[in-house]
Amino acid sequence: MIIKKMHEMGVRSEHAYMAGMASIGLSVVAWIGSLRMEAGTGLARADRWGIFVGEWAPTFFGLGLALSHYEQQDGTLTADVHEFRPTRKTG
Repeated sequence: MIIKKMHEMGVRSEHAYMAGMASIGLSVVAWIGSLRMEAGTGLARADRWGIFVGEWAPTFFGLGLALSHYEQQDGTLTADVHEFRPTRKTG
């Protein structure tokens, strides 16, 4: 139900995958930023920020998979696996 609604709103599997990749980078940025901007709070606080943001990635990747399955069933998947594989010449 939620996946169908997201699809109707224009959210595609590629968007969720990109958000997952971005959250991994943001996790590192949050960790480094917390270390530098919150001096004196220690490494533990920076670790908590990094882990908090890092937990978003599996959620986005899971949503990407669910949206991809929905797009396959709906026939709106924009890329096919065969588009990424080079074709072999037989001969």
